Amino acid sequence: MLEARNIQKIYKSGNKELAVLKGVDVKIDQGKFVAIVGPSGAGKSTLLHILGGLDAPTEGVVSFEGEDLYNLSDIALSEIRNRRIGFVFQFYHLLSEFTVVENILMPAWIGGGYSLKCQLKEEVTRLLERVGLSERAQHFPSQLSGGEQQRVAILRALINRPRLLLCDEPTGNLDSGRGEEILNLIKKINTENQMAVVLVTHNLELTRGADRVYHLKDGILVN
Repeated sequence: MLEARNIQKIYKSGNKELAVLKGVDVKIDQGKFVAIVGPSGAGKSTLLHILGGLDAPTEGVVSFEGEDLYNLSDIALSEIRNRRIGFVFQFYHLLSEFTVVENILMPAWIGGGYSLKCQLKEEVTRLLERVGLSERAQHFPSQLSGGEQQRVAILRALINRPRLLLCDEPTGNLDSGRGEEILNLIKKINTENQMAVVLVTHNLELTRGADRVYHLKDGILVN
């Protein structure tokens, strides 16, 4: 489903260069749960953003379902990010002025699904029931706990039924109990939907149950 070859990322500041990724190769198959582990500052988030079409590599190729992401037009790449890739971040990035339902629906509306409003709301209702948030549907983010906000963020990532879910330290702002809850939800989604999942974390405990674990250190990815 996803293959990255010789991914390099170099940041420049004046005459200085910082090589964060130094020739990373990785493959992710459909329905697999892949974890990427490394210390803070190792470049995990940078790699995830490159895999998801958010940040172009300095060198290398990212192929998603046969398409070279960084040879696509901005419009085509944006459509892939919207419809076929879901993102879950450490910071929930919910829009404070919108309700839970509206936050979840946002990617679908942006992708042109506003005309399917009734059908989409049925899907949101089903998703909210699945994660025990039905009674929070009309609440605003400020009225939710951290764990509830992260569950909403996950549902937002799922509304367009993507083929790939990218998770960047999704439990980093939660206590251990809530973190375990979120991790179990991600694993359940991976199994039931046959959706590929890539999780980056500094916490080895979160890799339990992963089909493959990579370690990122000094810009190199080791299987």
